[in-house]
Amino acid sequence: MLTLDAEVTYRFTNRTADLKLNRQSYHWLQAQITQLANIRVTDNEIDYLTEHCSYLTPEYLKFLRTFSLHPKEQVELSFQPSTPTDNESDSDEGDIALFVKGRWLDTILYEIPLLALVSEAYFKFCDTDWDHEGQVDKAYEKGLRLLEAGCSFSEFGSRRRRDYKTHDMVMQGLQQAKDEATKRSFSGKWAGTSNVHMAMKHNMPPVGTVAHEWFMGIAAITNDYTKANETALQYWSGTFGRGVLSIALTDTFGTPDFLKAFKRPAPPGHSRDPSLDKPNPSFAEVYTGTRQDSGNPYEFIKRMRDFYDEQNITVPKTIVFSDSLNVDRCIEYMHATQAAKLVPSFGVGTFFTNDFTKRSSGEKSVPLNIVIKLFEADGKPCIKISDNLGKNMGDSELVAKVKHELGYVEKSWSGGDETKRWGSAKD
Repeated sequence: MLTLDAEVTYRFTNRTADLKLNRQSYHWLQAQITQLANIRVTDNEIDYLTEHCSYLTPEYLKFLRTFSLHPKEQVELSFQPSTPTDNESDSDEGDIALFVKGRWLDTILYEIPLLALVSEAYFKFCDTDWDHEGQVDKAYEKGLRLLEAGCSFSEFGSRRRRDYKTHDMVMQGLQQAKDEATKRSFSGKWAGTSNVHMAMKHNMPPVGTVAHEWFMGIAAITNDYTKANETALQYWSGTFGRGVLSIALTDTFGTPDFLKAFKRPAPPGHSRDPSLDKPNPSFAEVYTGTRQDSGNPYEFIKRMRDFYDEQNITVPKTIVFSDSLNVDRCIEYMHATQAAKLVPSFGVGTFFTNDFTKRSSGEKSVPLNIVIKLFEADGKPCIKISDNLGKNMGDSELVAKVKHELGYVEKSWSGGDETKRWGSAKD
């Protein structure tokens, strides 16, 4: 029986070329992390979750009422100056090391606030050549273009946002775009936001998908990479029910291996859709669709179309794209997906919440490419093997072993350079 009592370690990783924080940003970040201990879920928030997130059980909501983070015991943050000196200065540049340690149950909620704080620290004290002017209008223009083109999209920008104020302004701009699109009968849809606080504040649906760490943690704890995808799908579907929160993330150990598990029978379970209650449906049948988060999106569209055809699945299935999106890419992927008779949807993140130019030159103020992933679970290393080489991470010997075990074929593509994910100042 899998539980969330396993001891885990998360590690912060910077993929941004030549990123350096300064000591002032480190001290501010340290203070903000300490303040996370004061966060509590309010009664109003519990009421909101009860009404809008019916998949959360009363037992879980009871747990949330008393849940708290303990950063002094769980978070390790340190600063390594690039040039050691006896005379410390706020302007000293260097690297940060950031780890989270504790039970999976107690530490799983750290990733989003920690990444958001790291990004805010950098742009508050290191890259300060920007301001908030025009952010509402920018979000409005992007949202309106997407809605006019017929795109269905969600806002996924919490982790790498410039700061809270920017995020709030983006939500305002998207709301204005939604209102205008309604007046003009545009066919697109703003489906919601993955930030539940922003969803509550701006009266939008809270939406999201499963994270890579679910598969990574299960693989490490069970020490069985050949069955990790199937085990993760079983527990997820068994917990929430068939057809609930049912967008499958395919690329933790490569999409080809995932699809082997996707063919397998889903566990018996309750369903809100009677059509999913037939005997022994596969995961591919009971899941609404899949999420594309690495590799070549056009190859992914073809792979999923071929897969559903091979499985004789004729019900329209969704692909949620979430990898480095902007307006043009969303529109291009929408047309390609519709041509394959699949349903496109988009989780747009950094392009919404961290799209700035430098005040002094008008050049692009490049967002950070930062992640926090499971590093270890139950004393064993955690790895991630994506659909392109740039997103692979974890113990190199274990990565090589699992690749061989799964028959993984290495992939790379032109959009897979993680050090230049958000472009450069001259773009």
